[in-house]
Amino acid sequence: MIKNYVAVILIGLMALMGCSSSEVTDHPISTTMVSTGDLSQLNRSVRVFGWHPTMFAVHASDKVDEKVVIAHMQHAITQAMQAKGYRLATTNEVPSILVGFGLALESEMSDKEILKRAGLVAGLSTQGVDEKYEKGSVLVAIFSPYNPMPIWRVLAQGFTELDKNPTAREQRFEQLLSTMLKPLPIVKPLS
Repeated sequence: MIKNYVAVILIGLMALMGCSSSEVTDHPISTTMVSTGDLSQLNRSVRVFGWHPTMFAVHASDKVDEKVVIAHMQHAITQAMQAKGYRLATTNEVPSILVGFGLALESEMSDKEILKRAGLVAGLSTQGVDEKYEKGSVLVAIFSPYNPMPIWRVLAQGFTELDKNPTAREQRFEQLLSTMLKPLPIVKPLS
């Protein structure tokens, strides 16, 4: 079951370290993060989010259960968005913004390919890192429902490490996505 969560484990490691660009070669715990876009386009009336209809991808080995990883990503993003005052659109609601995401392990997608597809690369080096660790990348993008180009994107990279405690792994994953979404403006409840 641990192999099914390799991608989620990667995220847990990144969450522990926050936003750092230093490298440690005997025990790689580095995390890098880069973002681009204009969050000022999100006005105070933006409160409801939905999932982008096509941007949710997991590029990992066949041993990873893609549906489980997508569900974990959606859960963690939903928690981070709710903590900022946003709420997930109901079935009959039109969301103010759409959230898309992707996750890739280096064995399945190189930095060059990530740059080509996402327009961002955090540039975490694997030089001198033990081969038992694998670099992974997580992307979150915010879209207007009326524009195919993202308003804002954030990409984080870090290294995988097997963890036998699923609860701790999920908490670290939630912490990473919360950190990644920290620049989003907080919305106040309607009076």
